[in-house]
Amino acid sequence: MSCIFCRIIKGEIPCIKIAETAKSLAFMDIAPTSKGHALVIPKEHGERLTDLSDESCADLLPLAKRVAKATGAENFNILQNNGRLAHQEVGHVHVHVIPKPNTEFGLVVGWPSFSISKEELSELGEQIRSRME
Repeated sequence: MSCIFCRIIKGEIPCIKIAETAKSLAFMDIAPTSKGHALVIPKEHGERLTDLSDESCADLLPLAKRVAKATGAENFNILQNNGRLAHQEVGHVHVHVIPKPNTEFGLVVGWPSFSISKEELSELGEQIRSRME
């Protein structure tokens, strides 16, 4: 398998491991945006969050929370991208835990918004609700 994160899980590629559960692994990001930037990955391979089993998903956020607490950061971001267009660089689900100590280091986010009518928003909400499993 050519997935870099699967190879890290198997021990074929070294990492600086900080925590591990039966379902997930947390390790230091080798291209950090701030001190303490870590990744939490499921041991189950899935390119997008929607590809994972509920069991794998259920383990990710609690481990990310433990990592965030352990960094001691008062301010931090939890980031999870899905697909290249959404800025996912590695095709294996991963959660970034990014301490935000100041305006210079950590995640920088632009959040463009657009206008939508209450009627459109209501229709969209109904469409999404009707597709929920």
